[in-house]
Amino acid sequence: MNVFKKLCAVAGLVLAGAAFAPAAVAQEAPDALVKRISQEVIDTAKSDKDIQAGNQKRVLELVEAKILPHVDFQRMTALAAGRFWREASPEQQKQLTNEFRTLLVYTYSGAISQVKDQKLEFKPMRADASDTEVEVRSQVLQPRGGDPIQLNYRLEKSPSGWKIYDVNVLGAWLVETYKGNFATEINKGGIDGLIKTLSERNKRLAASAAKTGKPS
Repeated sequence: MNVFKKLCAVAGLVLAGAAFAPAAVAQEAPDALVKRISQEVIDTAKSDKDIQAGNQKRVLELVEAKILPHVDFQRMTALAAGRFWREASPEQQKQLTNEFRTLLVYTYSGAISQVKDQKLEFKPMRADASDTEVEVRSQVLQPRGGDPIQLNYRLEKSPSGWKIYDVNVLGAWLVETYKGNFATEINKGGIDGLIKTLSERNKRLAASAAKTGKPS
């Protein structure tokens, strides 16, 4: 899980990049959307001195304020919880979504301060105009000739535009990976036990972010 968390951080290059998508182009093609916002976030991360200095608080504020409209966290959470989602009460579903969203925001934000000389390469998207769900495929090109990192996205078309609901890093889908962890925690302590585990983890991440945050 630790290795996958590090790989998931790379996915934040695009998920956090959704923060820069203006409402006026919400209905653009999903691959064009992902490509444009990816480049924007990389350029911003490279030019922002606070981010380059490792100011986690600065990154978190940016992601928390801007990313949410472009990622379907509820669907992510429901897919990760699997059959247990239907057994949870509406309040438990809300709490679980909030905690999982917070965890993912911390995970993704960690990638932004790591951006140095990486570049993104996109592959042609195979989809019809009538499709409401698509997969955008790309890879992260490493500096100094390192092996490329596969980075794919699943998006769903909504009335407000395309929304990301899953990420694939090196062949592993984020939702599927968390599904096993969620099931283990639920089997031990129920839905409330999973919520508590995520909450405690988020508190530790918040404390760590507070330590690395510096005045801008």
